[in-house]
Amino acid sequence: MRNIKLIIEYDGTSYAGWQIQPNGLTIQQVIEEALVRVLGASVRLHSSGRTDAGVHARGMVAAFRTDREIPLRAFSDGLNALLPPDIAVRDACEARSDFQPRFDAKGKHYRYTIHNGTRRSPLSRLYAWQLRGKLDIGAMREAARHFVGEHDFAAFRTTGCAARTTVRRIDAVELDRDGDLIQIEVKGSGFLRNMVRIMVGTLVEVGQGKRPADAIAVILAGANGVPAGATAPPHGLCLMEVYY
Repeated sequence: MRNIKLIIEYDGTSYAGWQIQPNGLTIQQVIEEALVRVLGASVRLHSSGRTDAGVHARGMVAAFRTDREIPLRAFSDGLNALLPPDIAVRDACEARSDFQPRFDAKGKHYRYTIHNGTRRSPLSRLYAWQLRGKLDIGAMREAARHFVGEHDFAAFRTTGCAARTTVRRIDAVELDRDGDLIQIEVKGSGFLRNMVRIMVGTLVEVGQGKRPADAIAVILAGANGVPAGATAPPHGLCLMEVYY
């Protein structure tokens, strides 16, 4: 039995997230339906994680098993010929038989984009959180340093998160500004549900002067039940890469 690994890029705007669900079209559903046409049989696609409705990906990793002896190009070029324009397989290869995209992952890299201008941008509206008003990038960078390391991120998860533990390791949180665009790069061992979006929402509140830069440390310590910031909108988030 072959274990085929895919690296997938997609624009999540029109989808109800990655995982198959009864009340909306999802990325997983569309790819599995295309695989039926390639393989002549249904398969289950196992991913490195889930993305919510509106979230994008440049490097989602998924795998499936098949006994069909067809060229790997059928799972890249062939599959791409059947997929809609907003989903594409960037690479397909044979993985070891025991490879599991979710449990073998060592870390992930997310990017969150903010459009911080005085006027809205039609070209970035689907891929960036549009915020008017000045943001103090220096204060946001100072605050972001408190995320780095191993911490209990219980305050940075949304309701319904079923993770067994809320302790996670963050390796880097970097902010870069180019004109009106601010990109926040977050790398770590793993993430809770909506964790990156809540981290970003909290950093924005620091940038707006609503919280001091050391507020992150207070929230992580769980002191006095201080809550994290609002959850940033999904469309600014993109899964860039999964590390193995």
